[in-house]
Amino acid sequence: MDILETAAYDRRQRRNMSCALLFSLLPFFLSTALFFYLWTPDSPPSIVSAGFKTAPIFLLAAVVLSWNGGQSVLGVAGGLLFSAVGDCCLIWPELFVHGMGAFALAHLTYSLTFLSSRYSTHSSSSWTFFLFLILLMVGGGTYMHLYPFLQKAPDSDLLIPGVGVYIVLITLMGMLAIRTRHTATLLGSLSFMVSDLALALQVFKVTPQLQHGHSVVMVTYYLAQLLIAVGDVKATANKEDFGKWKRS
Repeated sequence: MDILETAAYDRRQRRNMSCALLFSLLPFFLSTALFFYLWTPDSPPSIVSAGFKTAPIFLLAAVVLSWNGGQSVLGVAGGLLFSAVGDCCLIWPELFVHGMGAFALAHLTYSLTFLSSRYSTHSSSSWTFFLFLILLMVGGGTYMHLYPFLQKAPDSDLLIPGVGVYIVLITLMGMLAIRTRHTATLLGSLSFMVSDLALALQVFKVTPQLQHGHSVVMVTYYLAQLLIAVGDVKATANKEDFGKWKRS
């Protein structure tokens, strides 16, 4: 009977946490909806447009900080702040390399976070290595496909090695997300890779500018950041619950 009562209590706690987390994410959803409502393809770069674009990411960082505390500045919250800097830079095309550098730091921060003890990991299985291999092939294939177009870019001397390093970092982030076996974290990292691939294909003129290309990039991007943030909050909560169970 005690076991049944404990299980029921745990279910109630998880349900209450999910409701509280959803409530804390409402500002993110509202700011995201406002961005898509106000944004138009012909919007000129401005501080105002940068503010609307980065507001959802700053709000996500605030959610992670409120749930996980100040130490998350060195984790997912810090990665979100680096991403917000990258978002600002990408508003102005001439700052593309700076934005890519900021996002590279975000991926590095996420990768280090996924290696932390808060993300309990299991022994690697054959399917895990299979997914690692797929990501490596996708990353390498993407770079090989982009390479001829990078050579034609005005700042090719900087972009050729820069894009290569960036692909290595985002692929590493995806592999470490697989290692955590947290569904939200894994799906978030994969969505981030889809968003960056869609952006790269358009920025480097691999494909013609798609009618809804920007929407595809931003929807997958905001979804990626949301899932990574939620995954981090739940990873911390699960770790704390496990610690309490060990002490009891």
